[in-house]
Amino acid sequence: MKPPARVLLVEDDAILALALEDALTRAGTRDVVVCQTMKATMRELHDGPRPDAIVLDVHLADRDDGWAIAELVTALGPRPPRIAFSTGSPEDIPTDIAEMGVTFEKPYDPDELVKALCMRDKASPFALLKR
Repeated sequence: MKPPARVLLVEDDAILALALEDALTRAGTRDVVVCQTMKATMRELHDGPRPDAIVLDVHLADRDDGWAIAELVTALGPRPPRIAFSTGSPEDIPTDIAEMGVTFEKPYDPDELVKALCMRDKASPFALLKR
């Protein structure tokens, strides 16, 4: 299991963001970029290097459709970043969008999310967690 080298972490809960960043760093991720708003996320996707994985909080402080970012990353080429949705309301994610990645219902163990991101195959056993 190889960790993603660069992760875009879209999370407005500072405590969860720190826990996820720590878990990703311990797993070997070299670059974790935390964005707390949709605006910051869009800027990072436009201006920053391409992420290998994206963790998406579904309900952000400035938008209630954080899952919509998943639709945009499919335009990033034939190998889009791995996606993990992080939410207290998994039912709010449209079914076709939820199928783009793995969904974790808050609260969850950050190490389990990292394990899921390390798996390349979306059909891994981790893809069934919290879904």
